[in-house]
Amino acid sequence: MKILFISDIHGIDANLKRIEDTIEKEKIDKLVVLGDLYYAGPTYNQKYKLNSNGFKNILTKYAGKIICLKGNCDSDVDIKISDFPICNNLALIYVDGIDIYLTHGNEYNFEKNRKFNRKGVLVYGHEHIPYIKKNKDMIYINVGSISLPRDNNKPTYMIYENKEFIIYDIDGNVFDRIII
Repeated sequence: MKILFISDIHGIDANLKRIEDTIEKEKIDKLVVLGDLYYAGPTYNQKYKLNSNGFKNILTKYAGKIICLKGNCDSDVDIKISDFPICNNLALIYVDGIDIYLTHGNEYNFEKNRKFNRKGVLVYGHEHIPYIKKNKDMIYINVGSISLPRDNNKPTYMIYENKEFIIYDIDGNVFDRIII
């Protein structure tokens, strides 16, 4: 199974066409969106061109293969207008013998880790900074932000296949990787 992960769109559709191209080129089986789809806030509204309908239409095309989580900036109204399901807090997918926990990152992350029933990988966004960290039985992966990266990073996304997680920048360059 090939899974593409993105996070923190914040209503900005500028990089989603490139993600769409990657989905088709890489023959992605599942698209995981880790929250903060809609709300960008007043600062972002002034600086960036927001296009909620544009990115919503792109994501709706993949409704049959999308797993989406609610972020701290997504409202209940946003969820109601979406044409694909959005999980509230935490989801789990089991692939290739690996438990992959999915969340936005504001409640569960490397700093706010919690005991999970089994070893696995926690994948999230929220911080807008990509990284891979290990701590005892868990691997923590922040996929960064596809729209609003921090710390002079480029926008990033991640692809999982055959027990390998690879974070890419928007230009397709490898940022970091781990094989389980």
